[in-house]
Amino acid sequence: QVQLVESGGGLVQPEGSLRLSCAASGPIVNIYNMNWYRQAPGNQREVVATISREGTAEYRDFVRGRFTISRDDAKKTVYLQMNSLKPEDTAVYLCQAKIQTRASIADYWGQGTQVTVSS
Repeated sequence: QVQLVESGGGLVQPEGSLRLSCAASGPIVNIYNMNWYRQAPGNQREVVATISREGTAEYRDFVRGRFTISRDDAKKTVYLQMNSLKPEDTAVYLCQAKIQTRASIADYWGQGTQVTVSS
């Protein structure tokens, strides 16, 4: 059973920083794109940042220059370093990855971690 588990969320003041982690486990043959999404109350889920298997990162405009996505394939983990956080960054952050097992290639989601930016 493939699982993605996020960690690192919490309460932080505006202009503060947090580092999210998402670790994959299970019968994994390969991990392709790894992505961070977020969903605030009353809003649709939106992609925040993506990173390819080759390490190419892409960002939405509202986080570019403040957030950095990275991955460690040996640890099967994707990270999201979030700096200069704003109250509007408050949301549940979820990781998603396209993962190959012996049986198939499919998208998997973590359960999410809450990030709250407030003074």
